[in-house]
Amino acid sequence: MPLYHTCLENPVTSPVYLFDLASRQSQWLAARQTTISGNVANANTPGYRARDVEPFADVLDKTKLTMAATNGGHIGFEPSRAEAAKVKKSESWDTVYSKNSVSLEQELIKAGEVNRQHSLNTSIVKSFHRMLLSSVRTS
Repeated sequence: MPLYHTCLENPVTSPVYLFDLASRQSQWLAARQTTISGNVANANTPGYRARDVEPFADVLDKTKLTMAATNGGHIGFEPSRAEAAKVKKSESWDTVYSKNSVSLEQELIKAGEVNRQHSLNTSIVKSFHRMLLSSVRTS
């Protein structure tokens, strides 16, 4: 459910989709972490190919955000649900004798990236939430 803000000159409400975007990224990060943990779990499985999810930017490009004019002078857009990210085979780094392409070092690097992205996402949402609370208290 989108939050709404009001412009003082014109009492038209328009949605703020920051929380929706943050939620989509959290879902994507969870899918990526699940894929990474599956790769680590299958590190010793003969013939297993490392997998990864498509980048978040590609997922956003597929979400079909449409722009719609609510007023001649304003532009808004409709919220849309994030499509499920398809897991695709990643380019293999090293294939060992068992024809397994999982590199534990690469998987740990990716897990660290997911952790940093999740922390950044959480920090942005907390800051935006504090900003909204402060604007409500002062008005």
